[in-house]
Order: sequence, then C-alpha cells, then structure tokens
Amino acid sequence: MEQGTTYVGLDVCKRTIAVAVRWPGRAEPEERSMPNEPRAISRWERRMKREAPGAVVCAYEAGPTGYALQRQLRGLGLDCRVIAPSLIPRKPGERIKTDRRDARKLAELLAGGLLTEVHPPTPEDEAVRDLSRAREDAKQDLTRARHRLSKFLLRHGLAFGRGRRAWTHAHQKWLRGLHLEHAAQQAVFDDYCLAIDQLEERLRALEAKLAGWAKTEPYATPVAHLRCFRGIDTVTALGLVAELHDFRRFRRARQLMAYLGMVPSEDSSGERTRRGAITKAGNSHARRLLIEAAWHYRHRPWVGPELRRRREGQPARVIAIADRAQRRLYQRRQRMTERGKAPNKITVALARELAGFLWAVLAVQAA
Repeated sequence: MEQGTTYVGLDVCKRTIAVAVRWPGRAEPEERSMPNEPRAISRWERRMKREAPGAVVCAYEAGPTGYALQRQLRGLGLDCRVIAPSLIPRKPGERIKTDRRDARKLAELLAGGLLTEVHPPTPEDEAVRDLSRAREDAKQDLTRARHRLSKFLLRHGLAFGRGRRAWTHAHQKWLRGLHLEHAAQQAVFDDYCLAIDQLEERLRALEAKLAGWAKTEPYATPVAHLRCFRGIDTVTALGLVAELHDFRRFRRARQLMAYLGMVPSEDSSGERTRRGAITKAGNSHARRLLIEAAWHYRHRPWVGPELRRRREGQPARVIAIADRAQRRLYQRRQRMTERGKAPNKITVALARELAGFLWAVLAVQAA
C-alpha cells in the first residue's frame, strides 16, 4: 500500500456504478453511487483528480460490461484495472452480497495488493475476437437446427441409411427427395431446411471474413505459424490468436496451460496428495479450440498435401516444432491408450501439451 494513494473499488452494473473510495489516512471508505454513463463518469473523474492528494487507482471486476469503463478512465488519465473475479479472496462465512459491499471489498483488497489483474485486449483484438465468437455461435446454431430436423424426421420413421454419415452430399440429396404426407408436416420440414440453408450461408460468410482478417497484420504472421501444426487451419489459428492476443504475457508454457484451465485440480495436505479433473479456469473458447485440434493427433505422424501447402514459405524452426509435436503427441496417445485411459482424458492431456508447443512458437519467437 503506497502512502498518499487513493484506492477506489467500483462495482459496475448495467445502469449504475457503486463506488467505494479509500482516502489516505481515513479508516472508513467513502461510499456513493453514480449512473453508468460517460458524462457522469467524466464528472466523477474530475472530482477525484481535484480532491485526491496523490495518485488514484481504480479497480472493478471483469464481467458482462467489458472493458469500456477501463478504456474511458485510462483515456481521462486514471489508473483503472480490471480484476479476475475468480481470484478475488473470499471469506467462507460471508453470506451477504450487495453492490456497496462488493465495491468496499474491492477498495480494501486493492489497497492491500491482493487482487489479480487481467490482461485486457486492445479494441482491435477484441473486435476480431467478437468475430471469431460470432462464427462459433453460428456453428452452434447450425448444429441445433440440424438436430431439430433429424429428430423431426426420426419421429416420422424417416432415417438416413444405417451406418452412413449425415450431412454429406448423399445425405443432402436424400433430404431434397423427401416429401411428407401431410401439408402441415411438409411445411415444418421446409422451414427446418430453410433455416439450415440460411445458417450455412451465414457460417460461410463469417468464415470468409475471418480468412480476410487472417491475412492482415498483426494476425498474418502468428496465424501462418500456427497453421503449420496438424489440426490447426485459419479459423482455429485466428481464434487462438484473438482469444489469447499476446503470448508474451505467459513467461512459461505452464502458465499458458493453467490460464486455459487444462491443468489438474489438486487438494493436498501433509502427506496426502489428491489430484482431480482439470480446473477449467480461464478462457473456455481457446480451450475448446485446442481440444478440437488435439483429436487430429490420434493418427500417425504424416504431412499431407494440404498441410504441406500451409507450410510453404514458413520458418524451418516453426515446422520443426510442429513435426516434433506430431511425433510426441501421437506417441503419448499410444502409451496412454495402452494404459487404459479414456479417449476424452487422453485428448485433454494432448491439448495441454499442444498448448506448450504453440507457446514455444509464438511467445519465444516474439520475445
């Protein structure tokens, strides 16, 4: 705690902001509330600069309000930090939670140096991340729409050939040839098919926009390097770069693995050591992308025509790391399979190691 520094806890909601100001030399913080509006925030900032004897440090929890408040306050010259909510110390006996109490707690913990700051993305990184997540939402909507259609047909005894894969060209040709007996059922079938066609077009448009952004700096170089890995193409590579946005903030590969929530949880005491499932902390979007990519390493190491094309013109160091990842991850999958591990657990373990290889390519090279 620095002498002469004023610490401010902000509990930010959609309409209001609860403020707790811990002035230097005062035991109790000053509490108030203000509208969550740019003009009200500017007035409060001018008051703080006028009345504070020294530096002013603000903090609020990361949440649905995003980083707009932090960017506004920093633009006005105040030190504002966004705090990781899951890492805020909590007393087991606390059973009352209000905006006023949360703001007071943030001010006290900030003064004590007990809060963990998150690394906010730049507005450009956040915009590309939103585009990547919009593509993910469209993919989920398409999956739900396909499930609705397939279950609707199943209820009426219509199923594609046994053992044949759905949503292939053959399956779509079969769908186009279907005609239901009742007009109402045919209307439902046509509506479901139309929804699927619209979502497929929406997905193609979003992927085209992502491909365009992947060719621009500062994304072109890291995306091209990640595409040297098996199971990682443009959409996955840009998604990882947009979600993590600065690999240099992780000093070691293990820090990246922990940030992605892919390390085992642990509850140990004395001579007892107990490890459980992965923590699933941090960025769930990046974790999902890595796990999807890790499934590709169940096949033997091989460089096919498409992967060879993606590697053209890339640094030899990056290609060597990608090849080493193929060999190591495949061998580890084989060993874990022989020990009887479940396929999903094996894939998560491989995704954790894959994160280390990606860190070696992007963080070390950037440094």
